[in-house]
Amino acid sequence: MEEITIYTDGACSGNPGPGGYGAILMYKEHKKEISGFEKETTNNIMELTAVIKALELVKHPCKIKLYSDSAYVVNGFLQGWIYNWLKKGWKTADGKPVKNKELWQQLYDFTKIHEIEFIKVKGHADNEFNNRCDELATGEISKNT
Repeated sequence: MEEITIYTDGACSGNPGPGGYGAILMYKEHKKEISGFEKETTNNIMELTAVIKALELVKHPCKIKLYSDSAYVVNGFLQGWIYNWLKKGWKTADGKPVKNKELWQQLYDFTKIHEIEFIKVKGHADNEFNNRCDELATGEISKNT
């Protein structure tokens, strides 16, 4: 199975407010950067969107190392939140509807296609790819507001 490395980041100016996302996909010696903008969104939506937009570009089942500085995204899988939400009909532990359900569903669907390892990285630290994703995300906000 082919191996791909993906870094993602989302940003929001105000929460909610204008937001951007950035991602870098790396396969062998190839590297592709993507980014996008939403006029009215939240930081969590942009973090999830970055991951989804990157995974949409992967055309066949792969082994993916997915790096994100978003505890929200990473813990959704590493701490099993998503599996509990599925069992409870997309309700949280206290019975409330899961926020951003449609995005979580899309992301969950990708885990049925690919073997995805979610890896938490420290944000705004010394990881060049995470920092580049942050530049892409915040750059979209600057460019569009």
